[in-house]
Amino acid sequence: MNVFINQQPAELPAPATVADAVAHAGARPPFAVAVNLQFVPNTRYAAHALQDGDRVEIIAPVTGG
Repeated sequence: MNVFINQQPAELPAPATVADAVAHAGARPPFAVAVNLQFVPNTRYAAHALQDGDRVEIIAPVTGG
């Protein structure tokens, strides 16, 4: 299955979930995830199935002023 993670192409084994995409990216908390511009709560990562071509954005907070 081909998806985009932070605008980069990624191949994940099907069926894949948001949790698989997060693991593939090696994301470290804290972060938030959106799939096709829709926020996905962290409690749904393992249940939210991805489709071929989905765009996953993993966004980390930025601190400072």
